Amino acid sequence: MIVTRRPLIAGNWKMNGLSGDGLALAGELARRIEDAADPAFDLLICPPFTLISRIGEALAGSAIALGGQDCHAVETGAHTGDISAAMLADSGCTHVIVGHSERRADHAETDTQVSAKVAAVRSAGLVAVLCIGETEAQRDAGETNAVVARQLADSLPDGATAMNTVIAYEPVWAIGTGRTPSVAEVEAVHALIRGDLAKRLGDDEAARLRLLYGGSVKPDNARELMSLADVDGALVGGASLKADDFWSIAQSSA
Repeated sequence: MIVTRRPLIAGNWKMNGLSGDGLALAGELARRIEDAADPAFDLLICPPFTLISRIGEALAGSAIALGGQDCHAVETGAHTGDISAAMLADSGCTHVIVGHSERRADHAETDTQVSAKVAAVRSAGLVAVLCIGETEAQRDAGETNAVVARQLADSLPDGATAMNTVIAYEPVWAIGTGRTPSVAEVEAVHALIRGDLAKRLGDDEAARLRLLYGGSVKPDNARELMSLADVDGALVGGASLKADDFWSIAQSSA
């Protein structure tokens, strides 16, 4: 079976952006995708919580999707400072990033907690962008495959489909460092992920599910990375804050 997966280029703005800069960036990207008429890729922007509603207004009518950077595992309750997936849906989001390495490290999130968040995202009718990836120490110890396989198995609850889930492989040591794995290393890990998904979901569903690469994705390495058979787009950090860079990466995927 031959499956063509439409590339997804997701911008994770992290804790960056005030109203002026954020609205200007979103507006510029909306203009570019409108001018492109029929782009061969999907765009997703995940701004800070403070900007979601206003960025959603700026993107209204455009082909760019809106996402949150995290969510709580329950819908309501006494969880000061947290945001539920239902709240993100109510604000116009269609996607939520879960399990990002910065959440796993800075907030000590476990695979079990991440799995609960993925389930919450699905319950709210949104798409989970599940992040997995090894640290530098794990990579140097030759544990990349074991760590990635474990995180995928334990962070992804049953019921995943190509419609409700995207997987993002982000080697922790490459995020924001300017370093990237070799093309062969990226290819091997993505093939491992696809293979493990096939065992759980069946060959057909696994073949439809999009796998993104993240970790120092830039205009000068995007085309090579996204030419790989099992790389279906990118989760972009710093480069997503510059319209020219983010747009160039998106065009590289087509």
